[in-house]
Amino acid sequence: MDDAIGLLTRGYRLSSHIWQRVEPGRRAAPMTLLGRDAILVRGAEGVATFYDEENVARHGAMPAIVQRVLFGAGSVHSLDGASHRHRKSTFVDLAYDDDQVERMTRHLDGEWRAELSDWRAGGRRSAYTAAVGAFGRAVMRWADVPGTSAAHTRWAGRLAQIVDGFGAPYSPAFLLAVANRWWSDRHTTRLIEAVRNAELTPRPGTALDEWARHRDEEGALLAPRLAGVELQNSLRPMIAVARFVAFAAKELHARPEWRARIAAETDERETLVGGGAATAFAQEVRRTAPFVPMLPGWAKRTVEVDGQRVDRRGRVVFDILGTDTDNVSWDRPAEFLPERFFGISDYEAMPAFVPHGGGDVRTGHRCPGEKLAIAGLAAAIAALSDPSVTIMKYGLEVNPRRLPTMPASGGRVAASPAGDTAASGSHPRPASTNSRSTCPFSSAGGSGTA
Repeated sequence: MDDAIGLLTRGYRLSSHIWQRVEPGRRAAPMTLLGRDAILVRGAEGVATFYDEENVARHGAMPAIVQRVLFGAGSVHSLDGASHRHRKSTFVDLAYDDDQVERMTRHLDGEWRAELSDWRAGGRRSAYTAAVGAFGRAVMRWADVPGTSAAHTRWAGRLAQIVDGFGAPYSPAFLLAVANRWWSDRHTTRLIEAVRNAELTPRPGTALDEWARHRDEEGALLAPRLAGVELQNSLRPMIAVARFVAFAAKELHARPEWRARIAAETDERETLVGGGAATAFAQEVRRTAPFVPMLPGWAKRTVEVDGQRVDRRGRVVFDILGTDTDNVSWDRPAEFLPERFFGISDYEAMPAFVPHGGGDVRTGHRCPGEKLAIAGLAAAIAALSDPSVTIMKYGLEVNPRRLPTMPASGGRVAASPAGDTAASGSHPRPASTNSRSTCPFSSAGGSGTA
């Protein structure tokens, strides 16, 4: 049977099913994908193979019905080689630069303080819904997109729904995602045209300014619609981090000692951004709750990994989940242990840590917005750890068959009862270094082995 069917029937559990075909610990396994022979690869060996442009190409590997809805037609995600590097350089300049990250953190701190105030006043938005709004307003101000806070929040909701619906082409959510993609493409095309017609003057160096003026490797301006697609690709990934926030709410609810630790750190630093404990917790959330389970590529020549081979035009599939939770690459991979990231200053040097892709940021396909994602998720975790709010226990179950998935309720948040500090996790206790709780997908073979 074609393993593409397994994505619908097994979801995040598909990779553990495929790894049963080989001996435990193997780095590659055979599979069939959309009628073609393929190999599934994982670990550092999988990263090295999948992101080697001499052997594997990304262009056309992802089904067009998914590519066009999530990333947009002609986007950087579908390019390889010199064209990819040229266009990606603008994303790197925009999102990877430390000054740009610092500029974003100022917006993040303010937005999450506002969400905290709303929860304290009786607001009932889930952690996910709050994050969609907070991240959406922050990234649009960062990008210098015109509009009111309410308008930014509404558009952020559309972009979040595209992310929610793209992976379910059999459902009404996918049709809604198609409609929201059409609306967003039209909106960003008009923004690009307005800048080029001098009707809008965004600040130099912001995403709206850069994409309106971006030229391809031959010196031609991108078509307005394509420039608008890439503007969305500078905004939407930050909003997609809201799904990680829902997972963070689930993990924080299960670990009141970490909530207390992060709250104390935030109180001492007097800011929601940049805390070491919150950042370590964010990294462990990203490791255990990846956005998609795997990524496809084309073999440009015969590729062989750990005894498995696929010929030219076969598919090489990278197991993201199986790499982030691989028992060869990680110590106690099925356990949620934020402390494993203490003292790690260069997470990109960890070859098996690939929640936002692998390879080199500047020359490969690793997401240049990863620093922004970490900063945003850590700020959300600091806010959710505040003793004035509590995370409700209901609706935290995760459906591993749904792509992409998250806790069902999005993580319900409410003001803590007056004087009830225990409910909010505010009694300081040393953070455990021996948590036996498993990651959300451990029942799906999170270690990546049979």
